[in-house]
Amino acid sequence: MATTHPAQESGTSLTHRLRHVRWIAGGTASGKSTVAAGLVREFGVELYSGDRAEQQWIARAVPHRQPRFFALRDQRPGDNWRGRTGKQAFEAMPGRSGETVGFLVEDLLARPAERPVVVDYFGILPRDLAPLLERPEQAVFLVPTPQFRRAALRRRYADPRRARANWGDLDPADVIRTRLERDALWDAEVTEQAHDLGLPIMTVDGACSAERIIDRLGRQFGVRADSHEKRPTT
Repeated sequence: MATTHPAQESGTSLTHRLRHVRWIAGGTASGKSTVAAGLVREFGVELYSGDRAEQQWIARAVPHRQPRFFALRDQRPGDNWRGRTGKQAFEAMPGRSGETVGFLVEDLLARPAERPVVVDYFGILPRDLAPLLERPEQAVFLVPTPQFRRAALRRRYADPRRARANWGDLDPADVIRTRLERDALWDAEVTEQAHDLGLPIMTVDGACSAERIIDRLGRQFGVRADSHEKRPTT
């Protein structure tokens, strides 16, 4: 059974077992998935998508250990936003209390460790990720500017069918407004914690191309053939 903070139980042995893992976290609509896919394409790393894995984690959640995450089990599209302010939606996020960290670690430990793995996951805060790292360079938090996120969300949900699949019968303009408020609070939490813990943050505003970000992270993560760091080994 997953625990909320597995790193507190396993100590340094856990960071050693996860030393082949690289992490792309941060804010929504910051290009995490684009960058992660580019690292797979350019450098042959393996991809782990936390967003996709959440669909399986739901069945493993229990109310006394993951109350916010468990509450999502029976929700219909739009329920997470219905009648909530941005602050209320922020306070309901499972990631604020690290409820999915145990599931994430269990999955990663069950995978082969021969090749580097890049985790693409929004729902983990720096304070929960830091105990899983041997060194800060294994992670990056991508934080978009408000203008970049607003434009990205409007493009993403311009298709009415996609908006309905995610938000049901709610007005997309209202949901986007609430989501922007929620995500700004999440970004502030991520930024403050990452600064306090000395973890890398990258602001995404569209001025730097995805290709340049992929190249930069290939170097930081030590997965480029010409990187000054050695390729992660088991």
